[in-house]
Amino acid sequence: MYNTEVRGPLILGNKSLSQITADITSPLYARPKFWWIVGMGISSIMMLLGFWAIYVTISQGIGTWGVNNTVGWGWAIINFVWWIGIGHAGTAFSIFLLILRQEWRSSINRAAEAMTVVAVGCAAIFPALHMGRIWDAFFILPYPNTRGPLWVNYNSPLFWDFIAISAYLLISASFWYLGMIPDFATIRDHAKSKIKKAAYGFFAMGWRGSVGEWKRYEGLSYILGGIAAVLVVSVHSIVSTDFAVSVEPGWHTTIFPPYFVVGAIFSGFAMVMTLMIILRKIYKFEEYVTNAHLDKVAKILMFVSLIMGTAYLTEIFTAWYSGNEYEIFTFFHNRITGEFTKQFWAMFIFNAIVPQLMWFKKIRSNLVIVFIISILINVGMWFERFNIVVTSLSKNYLPSAWATYTPTFVEIAMYIGTLGIFIFGVLLFFKYIPMIAISEVKAVNKHQVKK
Repeated sequence: MYNTEVRGPLILGNKSLSQITADITSPLYARPKFWWIVGMGISSIMMLLGFWAIYVTISQGIGTWGVNNTVGWGWAIINFVWWIGIGHAGTAFSIFLLILRQEWRSSINRAAEAMTVVAVGCAAIFPALHMGRIWDAFFILPYPNTRGPLWVNYNSPLFWDFIAISAYLLISASFWYLGMIPDFATIRDHAKSKIKKAAYGFFAMGWRGSVGEWKRYEGLSYILGGIAAVLVVSVHSIVSTDFAVSVEPGWHTTIFPPYFVVGAIFSGFAMVMTLMIILRKIYKFEEYVTNAHLDKVAKILMFVSLIMGTAYLTEIFTAWYSGNEYEIFTFFHNRITGEFTKQFWAMFIFNAIVPQLMWFKKIRSNLVIVFIISILINVGMWFERFNIVVTSLSKNYLPSAWATYTPTFVEIAMYIGTLGIFIFGVLLFFKYIPMIAISEVKAVNKHQVKK
């Protein structure tokens, strides 16, 4: 039981159960705000730009990108890994904190899970387009066929990505939807519109809130949580292995799997922080997403930042200690100094140094500064993926094969399109789904030990 005398209340204002329901569901019944309409309009324009880029890529080929024979992976793989990292937020936040029985997660986990589903969907776009011939994508599906001995190539990192993304998306979406069933039933029971009552009743799947239903619900939550906890580690380990199985300088290192997993959780939690600060401000949810909640997320970011800094220094030390001239060149003459110095130091400063400012409570309690830090972390994590992909490929073993890489407008437009998809999906979530888990918040409010 969460003891408020020791750790402070999780829900402020001595809310009754009916007040909690009314507060959290009020945005669902209100007319769309002007900012919401503007946001939907801007994100729709961004999506249209992205769809144009996808059409150009499919109709003309990846020759419209800036990739070449040397730098065969460009913004597509950079953004794929970046979106997958952001997508780790929901499962890492919900699953690990659920298993550890951290009740403060209840006010934040719903938004984190929604963010995960949309982000993984954005990530899935890039490997499919990077195939070059997207109409052959069905060859990657391991289904019985009549094409003789032809089967999927189990040695292909592209196939690993397909398995990882599809499994991760399935489990994340299932866990997210499962958590919303009691809330859909609550909205169904309070809805005055017949259409809303029918729609939310359909998604509530006949939920009545009996003891037996709650028992099975909680059991299934822990089962899906256990599966998803494994996926959190395995998915980004698989993505990192895309790089580590190669012999490119800067890639073939055993630190990649834990380094990628921690980095994914880092960027995901930073995006959760960004989203929750916006959400609590717009909808006045300060009594549910309190400063104490954000303080806990800030402490997690601060701790994980130390791990990221250690990983960066370990990579540099290993390159130096190995005596391998190619590794030394990549790290010391192509990243720390050289052509990609700005990208390397942006990564290092934003991910390993800036978050350490949150050791000071005055900074952690200043939400404007924390908001800026959370954005800088995701900028830094994008530069991390850029450093990994481009710096190793652009200058490898043969100077005669060295080549520069500059993204084309098509690649940039595609990335902007995925940002539009993400914003569009999050705004739909704000409008039509309870942003905070009603049933879980009620349970926390009930169990709070008061003086």
